[in-house]
Amino acid sequence: MTQTQKSEEQSMSVSEMTYRNVALEDPEGHWELACGHLRRKPSMTADHNRIAFELAFRLREQLDRQEFQVRSNSGHVRHTASSYYIPDVLVIPAALERAQRVGRSLEYYQEPMPLVVEVWSPSTGDYDVETKLVEYQRRGDLEIWLVHPYERTVIAWVRQLDGAYRKYTFASGYVHPTALPDVGIDLDTLFD
Repeated sequence: MTQTQKSEEQSMSVSEMTYRNVALEDPEGHWELACGHLRRKPSMTADHNRIAFELAFRLREQLDRQEFQVRSNSGHVRHTASSYYIPDVLVIPAALERAQRVGRSLEYYQEPMPLVVEVWSPSTGDYDVETKLVEYQRRGDLEIWLVHPYERTVIAWVRQLDGAYRKYTFASGYVHPTALPDVGIDLDTLFD
């Protein structure tokens, strides 16, 4: 994408319907909507892609498919009509996913998800922390992870009963998502 295309992309304010049409017509573009502006998710490093894929695979392997579905860099979460994001990894209650299978419409979820994950990368790290993670908390997602492949850490924000989030940092051993108690992710092998 040229610098001019990037500038045009960032300056275009679009309606929710226009966004949905763009996202459906160009699924390879990985379009997000940030504050009403189209934003293409950039390509990522091999480290980023490997961690996201491996994490999604491990989650899918441990979850009952009748209860949960897993997406990696697909599926959108919606907070308002002007904000749709594509998490790097997303765990979806199966009943919500089944309801999305009707017709030709954009897969998106407005309900809080059990686990939403972003994997840090040099090109999107600040944006993920300053924009996407904040939006996930506003949505009320139950647990939000920022996986850092270079620091070999997982920072988890877990929603409390009062709606506030408690922050935890993990650098080794198993991490068990609060809303998915039968799941354990071994960080020592995830980062290898």
